[in-house]
Amino acid sequence: MTNKLLEVNNLKTYFHTPYGLAMAVDGISFEILEGETFALVGESGCGKSVTALSIMRLLQKPAGFHAGGEIIFHGRELTRLTEPEMRNIRGNYISMIFQEPMTSLNPVLTIGNQIAEAIKLHQGVGNAKAKKVAIDMLKRVGIPDPEKRYAEYPHQLSGGMIQRVMISIALSCHPDLLIADEPTTALDVTIQDQILYLLNELKKDFNMSILLITHDLGVIHENADRVAVMYAGKIVEMTDKNHLFEKPAHPYTIKLFQSLPGKMKRGNRLETIKGMVPKATHYPKGCRFVDRCQQSISICNDVSPSLHMKENGHMVACHLYSPEFHEVRLIQDSKKEPAHSLSAHSPQEGKILLSVNGLKTYFPIKKGILKRTAGYVKAVDNIDLDIPEGTTMSLVGESGCGKTTFGKTVIMLHKPTEGNITFDSVRLNSLSYRELRRYRNNFQIIFQDPFSSLNPRMMVGEIIQEGMAAHKIGRNLNERMGMVKELMETVGLNPDMIYRYPHEFSG
Repeated sequence: MTNKLLEVNNLKTYFHTPYGLAMAVDGISFEILEGETFALVGESGCGKSVTALSIMRLLQKPAGFHAGGEIIFHGRELTRLTEPEMRNIRGNYISMIFQEPMTSLNPVLTIGNQIAEAIKLHQGVGNAKAKKVAIDMLKRVGIPDPEKRYAEYPHQLSGGMIQRVMISIALSCHPDLLIADEPTTALDVTIQDQILYLLNELKKDFNMSILLITHDLGVIHENADRVAVMYAGKIVEMTDKNHLFEKPAHPYTIKLFQSLPGKMKRGNRLETIKGMVPKATHYPKGCRFVDRCQQSISICNDVSPSLHMKENGHMVACHLYSPEFHEVRLIQDSKKEPAHSLSAHSPQEGKILLSVNGLKTYFPIKKGILKRTAGYVKAVDNIDLDIPEGTTMSLVGESGCGKTTFGKTVIMLHKPTEGNITFDSVRLNSLSYRELRRYRNNFQIIFQDPFSSLNPRMMVGEIIQEGMAAHKIGRNLNERMGMVKELMETVGLNPDMIYRYPHEFSG
């Protein structure tokens, strides 16, 4: 019989906020067996990452605190351990791949030093041995020329490479439990497959268990043994992977599957889950999914459903399956709006909005005491493309191939080495800095790493309206903040969140 490695019993993790007590994780229970991959899936903000941080005891204090429940690892109750005892467990027995790789590494230390640090601390080896193990780990996660990368700094690597460095650090001490919080977010599909294959191989080699946190159902299907679906701080469904994909039961889980794009859905509008996740400070009295559920019954408004057994090993927190309401069975959504057919057609190519000709972006390689140029990194090397007005151009390729550098060069955040960039008949690389600043309101960029893109000392509302003020959009602050609130609703966030700081949001 397989032994239990981790037991989480009725875990509650709350945060003190200006708006009340935020019940981020509110009474969840699950277990992870030795050698098993257990997945947590759900929308952003449902409590997945807070669950992981609770297990690692890395909550932001004094705001975040353990409000109840047990976390038992190898028979030890982690919430009762002293901080020195917990430090011995972190990295050595439980490791974590964090969601935001760009902000998880020290910018003033080399990649090699950061990997070797954990190896020396937990394995008690010298510098030479630690370096050898670190280089081997870099090689195993697919980083080219690992000996050279060992001496480089985080800013010299692409986002995908930084994610792989984080995975190297987490796996360097061969932990018993690896918590992987969105481990393939910044990776292209080729490297994503390599990393997941590597994690599964290491799991077999060291009988390691994995807590996989993701919103990607495809990743779960290929890698998980059992799955728990989270919504608004609670687990609403838990079963083995095959059962979940063949017979999803909770209305929320069903909606997640209906929202997936697929080949058979081409030409139709994608299903969406209308509405928003309720605030963690103001959960409804009954079921937390009731306002978005199209199968709700009267009791859902007043009584919170408990997680109970539906059939062999399949647990669901829904009144439609409660013993008291056994006569009610989940039926297909009769209220569902019919899918709207979209006529498949090629976009009408009209005016060329952006034209790139012979674009090159090189970065000099400096060597020696005098820092003389010994060569160049040819990040973008002679690209031509046109983007017609009203069309979408997709740029795809492996991590480190130059996609991000190309994007930053197009909006002149990198100065091109050669070539022309013409936007709306204006040659951008012929403009002065002041002219370019005035022109930048005509194009925008969403950066690869959201957390490091936001000023941690400003509230979200201030950050969003700052660009409006710079480009004289809106007559005054009040008008701009009204526009900001509308934008927040458009992207599925509560307008009240404009008064939060970036660290108060999930990834």
